[in-house]
Amino acid sequence: MTTPPTTADRLDERLDAIADGFSTSRRSPVLHTPAEHGLRFEDVTFPSEDGTPLEGWFVPAEGADTVVIVNHPRWFSRSGLPSHLEPWRSAHAATGNDVEVDFVPDIAILHAAGYHVLAYDLRNFGLSGAANGGLTTGGNFESRDVIGSLRYARSRPELRDAKIALFSRCLGANATLFAMERAPREFADVRCLVACQPLSARMVLTRNLERQGIPVECLDELDRRIRLRTGFDLDSMSPARAARSVRTPTLVYQVHDDLMTRPADVQAVFDAIRDDVPKDLLWIHGTTRRWDGYLHFQRNPDRILDWLARHTR
Repeated sequence: MTTPPTTADRLDERLDAIADGFSTSRRSPVLHTPAEHGLRFEDVTFPSEDGTPLEGWFVPAEGADTVVIVNHPRWFSRSGLPSHLEPWRSAHAATGNDVEVDFVPDIAILHAAGYHVLAYDLRNFGLSGAANGGLTTGGNFESRDVIGSLRYARSRPELRDAKIALFSRCLGANATLFAMERAPREFADVRCLVACQPLSARMVLTRNLERQGIPVECLDELDRRIRLRTGFDLDSMSPARAARSVRTPTLVYQVHDDLMTRPADVQAVFDAIRDDVPKDLLWIHGTTRRWDGYLHFQRNPDRILDWLARHTR
C-alpha cells in the first residue's frame, strides 16, 4: 500500500493524479507477431464505426468456417503488455501484475483449433488511431471499434459466409457489451462471446483508493473529476447495465481474488445477462493477480475452446 496522503493539498494532488490516469492511458507497443509461431498473417487496417483507423492482424486458417475476433484490455495492445519492463512495470507492480502478457500464443491456439483470427488494437492503444482527445471511456467510445471489427470481418470475401465469435477482454469486453446494448442488430449473426474480466469503473477505483490509503468517501469527488475530464460518470462506465442487452451465448471468466476488483462486480455482470441466454461463469482460483486471468486461456484453453466449438460447429 502506498503512503496515505496527510494534508488536504496532497489529497487533492493524489485525486487529480488518479483522475488523470484513469481518463487517459499510456500506449503499449506491438512487440510480438504471429510469425513467432510460424503463422501466416496479414497486417490490416479498417475503420471503426466512427471512422477511426484501427490496426490489426488477420490470421487465416485453411478450411476454417469461423472467424474469432479478438481485442484486448486497457493499457494493452493486440500483442499484449510488456509489464515486466519500465514504465509499465512500475505502473502495475502494486497489484503484482509486473509480468509480461504475450497474447500471440492465444492466436496460435485458436488457429490450431481451426479458426480464422482477426485481432485488433482499440482506439488510442497499440498502433490504432488516436480519437476523442485520447480519452479512455470504460468501453463507451471503444464500443465503436467492436462494431468496426464486425463490419470489416463481414466485408472480407473469404469471410462472407463465415460464422463469427468474439473473444473480448477487460476494456474490450466492456466495449463489446456497450456495443450490444447500443447496436443489437450488429450482433444478430454472432454465434458466441467469450468475455474475459469485464470491470466496472466504480469498483476498480474503490480498490485503488483502498490500496492508496485514501478514504473511500472521496470516490464521489473522484467521480466528479473524471466526469469533467471525460464527460462520463463512473456508473455510465459499468458494463452490468449493458449486459442486460446481451442475446449472444456468453462465457465470462475472471480471477476470483483479483486485487483490482471484487467477485461481486463480475458476478453482477454475469447475473445481468438474461437467464434465457446460454451463459457460463468461470472463476480462476489460486492467484490475486489479474494478469493471470489474461494468461489463463493459453495455460488452460479447453473450457473456452469447448464454448467456442459448442456454439460455432
